[in-house]
Amino acid sequence: MEKDGLGVREIPPDVYWGIQTFRAVENFPITGAEISSYPLLVTALAQIKRAALLANFDLGLIERSKKDAIEQACLEIEQGRLREQFVVDPIQGGAGAPTNTNANEVIANRALERLGHERGSYSVIHPSSDVNMSLSTEDVYPTAVRIASIQGAQELLSAIGHLRAELARKAIELTDISKMGRTGCKAATPMTLGQEFEGYAVMLDEDQRRIREALSHLHKISLGATAPGTAIDRHPRYASKFWVYLREITLSRSRERDACRGASGQPRVRTPLGCAQAQRRHAL
Repeated sequence: MEKDGLGVREIPPDVYWGIQTFRAVENFPITGAEISSYPLLVTALAQIKRAALLANFDLGLIERSKKDAIEQACLEIEQGRLREQFVVDPIQGGAGAPTNTNANEVIANRALERLGHERGSYSVIHPSSDVNMSLSTEDVYPTAVRIASIQGAQELLSAIGHLRAELARKAIELTDISKMGRTGCKAATPMTLGQEFEGYAVMLDEDQRRIREALSHLHKISLGATAPGTAIDRHPRYASKFWVYLREITLSRSRERDACRGASGQPRVRTPLGCAQAQRRHAL
């Protein structure tokens, strides 16, 4: 049993999430899917929590026993364990608050278990006060989406590169084969099959360029700005330490925005559009 401001609910004994996740699942049964279907996002959430934890520990804001237990819980999730515990619907209210809460509760309960306590013993390790220390949904969720998108895009760029190389090879192979060109579903002037395949390769070059351009915007992150985007309640040395750890953990070039205000919340529209337009062109 767990209790919150709305009352008491019975939590299944075999799960690592808690009452807030339970309520989110009840309140947002929209698609029938779970965020566990997005492993890169789940991994990014754990990476962010671990980077923040290490920064907070360096600043003396959390004791070693808690730090060690939470860190190991995060590492387990990064390695693919407990993924099935991320059960909230991808479509949800609260700008990603249910997702952030789901991560906090799973990490807290696994950390409690490692310390020999029962799950739900939040007086020892609290999902919000300890796991979410110095963080806010308003910066955690957009940052996790960005990190997951960056990591996923690298796989996409690699696949496009291999396809582009094969198309270019085929263009040379088919350079002597003639065919009728097509314009608006009608026959046009003759061309070679090699020229057609060369056109496909050039199209993929443009797609790669657009994706890389979009990724340059995704590397600019507002994490550390907290809910209002002003960083009013964070330790003055927290950001510098956090960014060192985040780059080390994610192996990314992510950096803090020069101005946090207005940067918290959802990513700018033009950034994902750049990737989406490129993806549409070669989705078939």
